[in-house]
Amino acid sequence: VQLVESGGGLVQPGGSLRLSCATEGGIVDYYAIGWFRQAPGKEREGISCITNRDGTTLYADSVKGRFTISADNAKNTVYLQMTSLKPEDTAVYYCATDPWSNCHLEDNEYDYWGQGTQVTVSS
Repeated sequence: VQLVESGGGLVQPGGSLRLSCATEGGIVDYYAIGWFRQAPGKEREGISCITNRDGTTLYADSVKGRFTISADNAKNTVYLQMTSLKPEDTAVYYCATDPWSNCHLEDNEYDYWGQGTQVTVSS
């Protein structure tokens, strides 16, 4: 299974970005896709996830109300719409998949990871 993130970049505080996570190969009928981020000097943080079969979603408190996760199953792509971005959202963002699992934010249980995309929020 391969995951490829895209959509990162530099944005001003208060701005928006949409990240994409395209999955290729080894797709099973039932899986969770999670978004995680890691800022320099900080631990990796689970921020959102979605279960493909029923659309169940979860959000970390740090992003709730600002970020929205969605999936296009026909395209095997998951999106993370980020709005009202803050400097503290600056990090490398990763997507990952946990086959045969419901949505959760335990990063050590995700089996496959993308390479990450940098998001920088700065004026």
